[in-house]
Amino acid sequence: MEIFYSNDIDGGLLRLDAEESAHCVRVLRHREGDAINVIDGRGTLLRCTLTDADPKGATARIDSREPGFGAHPYRLTMAVCPTKNIDRYEWFAEKATEIGVDVLAPVIGERSERKVLKTERLERLVKSAAKQSLKGAVPEVLQPQSVRDFILAAPDGAVKMICYCFEGPKHTVADVLHGIRREASSGGTLQLPPFSQVFRGQLQSPTAASSVPEICILIGPEGDFSPEEADLALSRGWAPVTLGASRLRTETAALVAATMVYAGF
Repeated sequence: MEIFYSNDIDGGLLRLDAEESAHCVRVLRHREGDAINVIDGRGTLLRCTLTDADPKGATARIDSREPGFGAHPYRLTMAVCPTKNIDRYEWFAEKATEIGVDVLAPVIGERSERKVLKTERLERLVKSAAKQSLKGAVPEVLQPQSVRDFILAAPDGAVKMICYCFEGPKHTVADVLHGIRREASSGGTLQLPPFSQVFRGQLQSPTAASSVPEICILIGPEGDFSPEEADLALSRGWAPVTLGASRLRTETAALVAATMVYAGF
């Protein structure tokens, strides 16, 4: 199934940008009258008829709309510190998009080796990955911010998890997801194991305002979070989670966490 992308939509017509038009007309050799499939990046698949096969700016008539195309039953924000080798971070972004993520938030920790990240290439990568994996929504890529600022700005209604080498007991992602599912079915508050009493008053119901759980997962840099960053997260209601006994690279940990959420729903 060929998928194109357009955010230039006016009523029943849409226009492909120069890159998408060239791929549609020059590479795939589509002509006027051909049926094409276009995503709007916000979750809808548009089934269209090509009306102008201009390789610099093709246009199409929208015949039908399919909302929720390739959607998943949660809203996931992955806040991940950029890796020193940027190729590894781009690999994570691409694969996480294929699996299912809604927001990619590059965060810069006190121990991050990479302090600067340009997001233009990431935006192109996730757009391509969304088309390849048959998803109508393209993940939003936020501008980089500090770990501290992200922790402080995270929505109170979200279920928030931080992967860090904490001493003492930790949740598994499955524990937290089980609490979300049980909460959704009962209308109660998120229930976690007994050692998590501190979080019970802080992790509020994501179903109060929406039927789609809002989930944030925070992954640190190669040198992990600083103790001050971890303490701040805990004080703001972030649940400490473990991804297993193996020591994982940043991008591997992030992808494992995204996969656990995907498999958990």
